[in-house]
Amino acid sequence: MSGIATILIIDDDATLLELLSGHLESAGYRTVIAEGGEEGLREFQKRPPDLVILDVMMPGMDGWEVCRRLRAHSSVAIVMLTAKGEEMDKLRSFRLGVDDYVTKPFSFAELTARVGAVLSRSARSPAAQRAVESGDLAIDLERQQVCVRGEVVDLTPTEYRLLETLARNAPRTLSVERLVEEVWGDRYVGETDHVKHYVWSLRRKIEDDPGDPTHLLTRRGLGYRFE
Repeated sequence: MSGIATILIIDDDATLLELLSGHLESAGYRTVIAEGGEEGLREFQKRPPDLVILDVMMPGMDGWEVCRRLRAHSSVAIVMLTAKGEEMDKLRSFRLGVDDYVTKPFSFAELTARVGAVLSRSARSPAAQRAVESGDLAIDLERQQVCVRGEVVDLTPTEYRLLETLARNAPRTLSVERLVEEVWGDRYVGETDHVKHYVWSLRRKIEDDPGDPTHLLTRRGLGYRFE
């Protein structure tokens, strides 16, 4: 990523849109606002942003549906704003390929920090090793592209970063705590559920049988490793 990152904010609360937009712009980002899901999709089509902040609870087209439509054709980074901290909402976010979520009420400082962390994960691209191959799976570390049987697989920035971290450290087993630190950063220490849900999401995309994986293996009580 180069230059100023553009953030699309989709919410039905006009006041929140104005305040959040102003805060993010003062933090150095460019923002586009959309009042509702349908307007958000139109704005996305006009000019795809670097990151989308998406509210779940909106009348008409809710955030879940907007997220599904975005993920149908884009791996753009997405941060969801949820009104609840319930486990089911978290699981649903991970299954849809969301990169992070923030529970309302939140501070603008917290949301800005999370946005920065997600964008940072999207931009990282160490290039000492150029490629990793394992059976029908190929990871181009220079282009940040993953293929299964020659077909490109759409991964979110966080999914890619997790896979890349495991692949670069193969065949070592990495603890869940180490993966949180490497992929999500210090602010996420203790949020170990992130790893479990994203490993499952990755397995669904790169494994022939996610229930019996051959690439992303679990070492019970120890962590995960790339085979």
